[in-house]
Amino acid sequence: MTIANPLNGFVNKRPQDQYRGRFAPSPSGPLHFGSLIAALASYCQAKHANGQWLVRIEDIDPPREQPGADKSILNTLETFGLYWDEPVLYQSQQHQLYLDTLAYLEDQGLSYGCHCTRASIKKIGGIYQGHCRHLQLKGDNLATRLVNVHPFPEFQDKVQGLVSQPDDLAKEDFAIFRRDGLFAYQLAVVVDDIYQGITEVVRGCDLLQPTCRQMTLYATLNISPPQYAHVPLAITEQGYKLSKQNGAPAIDKHRPQELLHLALTFLGQRPPTALLSASVDELIHYAVTHWDLASIPSDQEIIYPASPVSDNDNT
Repeated sequence: MTIANPLNGFVNKRPQDQYRGRFAPSPSGPLHFGSLIAALASYCQAKHANGQWLVRIEDIDPPREQPGADKSILNTLETFGLYWDEPVLYQSQQHQLYLDTLAYLEDQGLSYGCHCTRASIKKIGGIYQGHCRHLQLKGDNLATRLVNVHPFPEFQDKVQGLVSQPDDLAKEDFAIFRRDGLFAYQLAVVVDDIYQGITEVVRGCDLLQPTCRQMTLYATLNISPPQYAHVPLAITEQGYKLSKQNGAPAIDKHRPQELLHLALTFLGQRPPTALLSASVDELIHYAVTHWDLASIPSDQEIIYPASPVSDNDNT
């Protein structure tokens, strides 16, 4: 019996006239200034459109997660006046839907098992060449790869403009389930954006290239993708991205007005200095009311101000 697409039912529930955005951090540590930029941009874009703003905790990679990080992230968002409109979705609650989607793709002949390691792929240039596509491999310790029949070499981004990638990378059969038994990010993010009815994704430029793969998966599932807007990454003067992996310190929750003002300035919004003495709610109200996506710099990276981080409060 042919398996039906398990995601079609969620598409039919998608609101046709309501903006739905989201912020989806991983619980690998507390929020840093780079995370605040992405959260604030996605929030302002949603609220300026009179839409809904959701929060999703991407907890599908347990080895990278820190105990209590999810609660710290949510507490920080509230401290900075960024309140979500629906219950927080945890990806760890979505495993059955991921499995159902994988089963559907396998049933349609759109995926296959692969035993190739990262090291072996790196030896041939870093682009997977479809070695296992016709081997019909079964068993444990296999990755699952998507049969890439809808390559996306480019897409139109609402901040960055036309974004492209090399044809060989666009055509690659990429992993949707990992050899270590974990769900691949590309699968989980697409399934959950469909499940939550997300109409636009506002996030950092570190996810520009993965967007092409996500659009490939949308096309394979025969579901229209959301729109995308990628804001600049905050980097250090040495050129390092502010990230949890790079040890970026937690934002200081005792200074929300200052940091929100800095984040808005980073995003090209030109907030008046007088807002530094306003309440958090007043500042957020101003940010939403005066939000202008077109004012965000189209740079993929910008050196962040020296003052917006402090490691005094990691709770």
